[in-house]
Amino acid sequence: MKKALLVIDLQNDYFPDGKFPLWNTEKTLDNIEKAIFKAESNNVPVIIIQHIADISQGIAPFFNEGTEGVDVHPRILKATPNGNVVIKSYADSFYKTNLDEVLSEFGVEELLVCGMMTQNCVTHTAISKSAEKYSVKILPDCCTTVNEHIHLIALRAVSTRIEFVNSEEVL
Repeated sequence: MKKALLVIDLQNDYFPDGKFPLWNTEKTLDNIEKAIFKAESNNVPVIIIQHIADISQGIAPFFNEGTEGVDVHPRILKATPNGNVVIKSYADSFYKTNLDEVLSEFGVEELLVCGMMTQNCVTHTAISKSAEKYSVKILPDCCTTVNEHIHLIALRAVSTRIEFVNSEEVL
């Protein structure tokens, strides 16, 4: 089954000097870097999902276009300099984006989903109506959010619908 690694919202605003720093970002970043290297060495396409706030909705607290915070973390860009980037403005990475077309070009059947924030963009993408045609797995060791409790609650909430795999085992 042809896989793709979706790396969601690894953007500067979620890191210590950003507008909305999350819990456990360094460990999560390390794990995602390792997952990217494994994916690329196994010819698994890496799709970087970048959230840019919709200016028509007013200024957002973070991820505003033209700010340093909206940029994808430099270590992610370095890990996959040729990675495909999909721009979104909703929690669901499929909604009003070209993600499905990009996946189709690669002949993808299985999605390995990781990123930030677990309870929001990660889970909304994993359970998207548009994701139903794929075998979807979340890599919990490659996800984070505001704190460990919310991370674990989000994973528990989606556990009846989505399989979890450790990044070390799946790539």
